[in-house]
Amino acid sequence: MAHRAEGAGGADEALLALKIGGALSTIPGALGAVGKAVARLAERRRVVVIPGGGPFARAVRDYDQVHALSASAAHWMAILAMDQYAWALAERIPESVVVEDQGGIAEAHAARQIPILAPYHWLRAADELPHSWDVTSDSLAAYLTTLLGAGELILVKPVPGGRELCDPWFERAVPAGMPWKVVGWEEMERA
Repeated sequence: MAHRAEGAGGADEALLALKIGGALSTIPGALGAVGKAVARLAERRRVVVIPGGGPFARAVRDYDQVHALSASAAHWMAILAMDQYAWALAERIPESVVVEDQGGIAEAHAARQIPILAPYHWLRAADELPHSWDVTSDSLAAYLTTLLGAGELILVKPVPGGRELCDPWFERAVPAGMPWKVVGWEEMERA
């Protein structure tokens, strides 16, 4: 199990939300390296991992282009893609577990595991964002960060950057005053 440093993971410590982009799945070795970095980070901080959609969301986009899905069908299928990517991430992040809600996150932390949030069921119950390709897993992660009461959001992408790497809805979804940043996967050791 992950062994957290003395005092790490306490109830008073702000939760760190880590959104791990699906595009990392196309870079050889990236998911393994990020998984190990997340495990090391979880030794010092309380974290929750929010998955991107990766190749699973790309499959939905491709299907939508051929078969012209409704905006709602494409939206929910893409969120289901995030659930699928959660399971892929669980294969690469040591001592992790896939969860579906805040209770699961709390149970994972109590068991000294790293929760990876499969958000479909929670987002179906809290359906407040537009159903559009302008709302990607970046905006969904920002929105979930609000629901989780997290203190910080880090988006892990193939390259470092800023707002230009996020979807058009992101700035509306990220909580006002929430510290957030985009880091390249190779920078995770310093996150």
